[in-house]
Amino acid sequence: MSEKLVWHKVLHDKNELPEGRVMTVTAGQKQIALSRFKGKICALDNRCPHQGGPLGEGSIENGTLRCPWHGWDYHPCSGKVPGYDDGVEIYEVKEEDGIVYVGLMEEQPHEPTISDVMMETMVNWGVDTVFGMVGHSNLGVADAMRRLEKAGKLQYYGIRHEGAAAFAASGYAKLTGKPAACFGIAGPGATNMFTGMWDAKVDRVPLLALSGQINTQVLGTGAFQEVDLVKAFQSVATFNHTVQKDSKHAELMTQAIKHAIINRDVSHITFPDEVQFTAKPEKEQAQTSEGRITPFTISPPQEMLENAVGTTIKTKRPVIVVGHGARYSMPGIMNIAEKMNCPVITTFKAKGLIADDHPLGCGVLGRSGTPIASWFMNESDLLIVFGASFSNHTGITPKKPIIQVDFDPMALSKFHKIDVAVWGEIGVTCKLLQQALPEKFVTVDQRPEIALRWKIWKAEKASRLKDTNQRGISSIAVFDAMNRITPANAVIAVDVGNNTYSFGRYFECKNQSILMSGYLGSIGFALPAAMGAWAAVKNSRPVWSVSGDGGLGQYLAELTTLVKYNMPIKHILINNSELGKISKEQRTSELEVWQTGLQNPNFADFATNCGALGIRVEKREDLEAAMQKIKDHDGPALLDIVCDVSLI
Repeated sequence: MSEKLVWHKVLHDKNELPEGRVMTVTAGQKQIALSRFKGKICALDNRCPHQGGPLGEGSIENGTLRCPWHGWDYHPCSGKVPGYDDGVEIYEVKEEDGIVYVGLMEEQPHEPTISDVMMETMVNWGVDTVFGMVGHSNLGVADAMRRLEKAGKLQYYGIRHEGAAAFAASGYAKLTGKPAACFGIAGPGATNMFTGMWDAKVDRVPLLALSGQINTQVLGTGAFQEVDLVKAFQSVATFNHTVQKDSKHAELMTQAIKHAIINRDVSHITFPDEVQFTAKPEKEQAQTSEGRITPFTISPPQEMLENAVGTTIKTKRPVIVVGHGARYSMPGIMNIAEKMNCPVITTFKAKGLIADDHPLGCGVLGRSGTPIASWFMNESDLLIVFGASFSNHTGITPKKPIIQVDFDPMALSKFHKIDVAVWGEIGVTCKLLQQALPEKFVTVDQRPEIALRWKIWKAEKASRLKDTNQRGISSIAVFDAMNRITPANAVIAVDVGNNTYSFGRYFECKNQSILMSGYLGSIGFALPAAMGAWAAVKNSRPVWSVSGDGGLGQYLAELTTLVKYNMPIKHILINNSELGKISKEQRTSELEVWQTGLQNPNFADFATNCGALGIRVEKREDLEAAMQKIKDHDGPALLDIVCDVSLI
């Protein structure tokens, strides 16, 4: 193939470059050190061959161009090193009407790299959404992603903190059941992702973490930003590997995604700098998922199914408890509930899987739940538990007869003996249970009792809604307004703290999907998770998030990410200038309240400065109109509500 010289405009006016100065310009994809020396404009390769220093950031002194990193001198026009036989490459320069051009040989077609084959494999497996930050040790992987984004095969979101990237990927997975990827550089960029990776792990959702790594040659020497990332992530990642030049690269990515999906866990791959740019092996091709993964429609063992049916037909007041693990199986669960006229209560993580206004819906069980749920659990003669753990936060009593159904055999009877433990995919198990139960199945119709308990609880909420003082609006009033204004099909990401407890008690779900940091309980989750949710649903569903001021402060800069990508997320902020839950815990422990006060900006003004809509509300009578305004706004919006920390 004949090579052709291509001229690139680098200066609109040669006078932009003064005599005796050097600057960095870009010609095509190449960085050039452009200097003006003795009236002549000259062009050198910008990269010093010793340490890669940017010569365009150097200075001309005593007739030589000095590298800003290690002081090596080059002639600014010949590129030669005085007294030595090495130097840097020079390029042709021409001027036309004061415009400066640099001539480069025509760029050759891109040769696929190891990064290309691995990113193509990732996309072929359906992992097409990445949240991350591009940096000096992940540039090869980033460039492979850029090509896929240009081809319309990948959506990439550049965030402001890698912790937000991991939470966004976790939120995406919690909503869809499919993995997204988070992406960081070596050292601190990767370790910033650690918390969000743990959030996905303990809540049993798939996540793929990709990290850059410093050059293999200097690993173990205490080099800049050196962290042994495989060792660092061995506790959080079920699949955790470094890419080598002689790895089976497409297979390595395939295994990472398979582990994440099948185990509902975290996979991590780290890419040493030099490997990212290495040409892929000649015969290696990107893989797909075809023929590489099995359906998960596992039927339960026959004897356990028979035990479950035998136990169920003896009951008169059964109650179904639904956990987050059952979120894709609700139609089958509801068929059983309606056949038995059976109350359905949820764990906090499963809030919203049944509407609160459904005749069988009884709200959330546990510390942030409703008295309705706990009342029916205590009055039951059998609990049928689908996809829920039995942690102390969940609140499921072990003192009742229990049938537990779960896809994970290790989750069955995890904390104590279960009467009937059924291992199987929940949707399949529900179908088999419904078929096996007698057609004429007599239980107490608990619907009238459900309606009565809701009437009692709504009266209690109405009474609490009257509580007021001069220090701010009550959280009860906030969620009372949200009950009327939040779209029925919204995705709502919530944070941790008193704001979340109040949300659990007072927000009445319709068809909303609720996302939370369940077992990790990490502050700051809500806004990044909402970003992940929006990336999954785009504008097909509204996306809202709720947090306290402590939580929003963790990732406040991500408001600029919302604006950059025009994510029309609506954030409801419970602003009481305090870590209220921690103050409460200190008092409960009979300690002095200490270091829980917060110094806050005007969050509404901050949102406005970022380019979003920001509204601040200090009076209850202004609350509903302001909330309606952010709902109607075509773009990201934040409602900063000054609240009373005691009215939760």
